[in-house]
Amino acid sequence: MTQIAQRDKSDPRSYAIIGAAMEVHGQLGCGFLEAVYQEALERELAVRRVPYKREFELPVFYKGWRLNTAYRVDFVCFDSVIVEVKALAKLSGTEQAQVINYLKASGYEVGLLFNFGAQSLEYRRYVFSKSVPSAQSADKPRIRG
Repeated sequence: MTQIAQRDKSDPRSYAIIGAAMEVHGQLGCGFLEAVYQEALERELAVRRVPYKREFELPVFYKGWRLNTAYRVDFVCFDSVIVEVKALAKLSGTEQAQVINYLKASGYEVGLLFNFGAQSLEYRRYVFSKSVPSAQSADKPRIRG
């Protein structure tokens, strides 16, 4: 986790959000429901003056048509970083796919996935590159985490 935190210092937005999540986990530990961590993270983001929108709705398009159903992300911070909060024993590929789909649906490039359900805070940072040709980006998004 130290290597990832050091690397994120090059992105002050991610670093600020991860710091807020670490504070929440440090105060609450694991064992609460996801909603508790969402509310605590919201308060911590506000205290740290990290701009955010909670329960932000992202439209979903299918073949150019906007669907009536939309995604709701837990937070969008700095108008550019998607933040998804989980409280699970262990993260799986399902949660990763969720963040990747949020990135594709929104056009944002950076997503953070937090798991407050483990003994130590787990987090992953995803970068979705729009520069990859569209056929590849749909099948194999370039993700760093």
